[in-house]
Amino acid sequence: MRTYLTRGLALLLMCLCGFSSPGAAENVLTIAIGSDPANIDPRFGIDANSYRVWQLTSNGLLQKDPLSNLIPDLAERWENPDNKTYIFYLKKGITFHDGTEFTAEDVKYTFETILDPELKSPRSAGLQHIKNIDILDPYTIRFTLKDVYSPFLIEMVQAIVPKTAVEQQAGKRFTEHLIGTGAFRLVEWTHDEQLVFEANPEYFEGAPKLDKIIIKIIPDDASRFLQLKEGDVDFIQNAVSPDMVAIAQESQGMQVLTDESVIIYYLGFNLEDPILKNVKVRQAIAYAIDRQALVDHLMKGQASLATGLLAPNNWAYEPEVNTYDYDLEKAKQLLDEAGYPDPDDDGPEPRFSLIYKTSTAPLRIRIGELLQEQLKKVGIKISGIEAYEWEKFYEDVKSGNVQIFSLRWVGITEPNIFHSIFHSSMAPPDGRNRGHYHNPRIDELTELGYQTINLEERKKIYSEIQKILAEDLPYIFLWYPYNIVVMDKRIKGFTLYPDGDFTSFKHVWIEE
Repeated sequence: MRTYLTRGLALLLMCLCGFSSPGAAENVLTIAIGSDPANIDPRFGIDANSYRVWQLTSNGLLQKDPLSNLIPDLAERWENPDNKTYIFYLKKGITFHDGTEFTAEDVKYTFETILDPELKSPRSAGLQHIKNIDILDPYTIRFTLKDVYSPFLIEMVQAIVPKTAVEQQAGKRFTEHLIGTGAFRLVEWTHDEQLVFEANPEYFEGAPKLDKIIIKIIPDDASRFLQLKEGDVDFIQNAVSPDMVAIAQESQGMQVLTDESVIIYYLGFNLEDPILKNVKVRQAIAYAIDRQALVDHLMKGQASLATGLLAPNNWAYEPEVNTYDYDLEKAKQLLDEAGYPDPDDDGPEPRFSLIYKTSTAPLRIRIGELLQEQLKKVGIKISGIEAYEWEKFYEDVKSGNVQIFSLRWVGITEPNIFHSIFHSSMAPPDGRNRGHYHNPRIDELTELGYQTINLEERKKIYSEIQKILAEDLPYIFLWYPYNIVVMDKRIKGFTLYPDGDFTSFKHVWIEE
């Protein structure tokens, strides 16, 4: 942690003027993450590190509390007079970082630009149900839906952008800087090195206690942790190697926070691949993976085995689904049935070969290496482990230029995510069906899920969805990692959110 004396205070001390300047010491918190944000415009970015930027700089009409309940943010309150109408009453006197006032015009502009087909926002899918957005007065806005869409309110956590400022940007989007209403202003971004945020003294909930936040981009796990130990970094969340968590717990000056998360690691498939489109092949791969060994070896026990996309703490979680315990003989049998017999009876010749792609994150590479060892036992050869910088890797996944890959989903609280991930119409760029999965029954159920208001009926629908996916295996769900923060003991006021949210930094202070 760094405490810097301002030039003015230094001069005062040198002059021995006999009085002090309260608040002249600059309280700087340094955070480390593993990769650069991909797109800081909140209407277009969908990666976790971009989300972290918006949580410092921006606000939505609503926000999630630490229990994932929806509570007011820019909206003072809202009404739902019928199943297709939502009226939001906005807080008054809020300004963006450039000094312009936040009004209903900015809300309307944000959502209409996301829906603009020319801008091709990947965040538009959940907003397609909007029929009209009407400004009733500068601080009141009404959304009218085309049909019943029960998860509509979760879409209102969308960060709002200022219409006037965006209109002045090339392509009508933020690329290198971002203006919001949040507790911190983005003042510097050196790609692949760091982002610098300064406190917003006009923040509508009151000025934050920190003066500055620096987010360092440190891809290497060991370097990230070393900087934490040396005091050059103060805070790391879900980006500390499991090996190093135990070291942190024994280190003076550090504290470790651990809780359940809403994060899921998975092995993804390109279902248009001639080998992987066969469900028996996918099931065989699932039986051939010793997930408990992966958790014990890679995660050092800091995770629990996954049974599906939703974590057990989700209201729609279905525990009674088909699971795939480690069973090499079952895997071999399924591969035989799929038309891929062993060519030399457990000899060195493979049944077939696959390429595993991932990012340069060491954990993801190690997952590939262990999968390579495990799948070899049933005659599947991982002929290449290809690691790319995040942007290149992510583009390959979205474009279908992959066979198998590992990724994670962060912050899953609303089960309607099944629609954007697994509905056949949601292949990129329109949605997040990265594997190009298609099942008419899943299409029908995921639509029914958002058309149903009654919570118990929705739960039944999502129960069936989870059972079908556990048979079809468009993903192999690996594990739910624990939510782990390692930080300097002097950091106070931080709240650990299930999805790794940075929102509570507006309440953080440094106890010297």
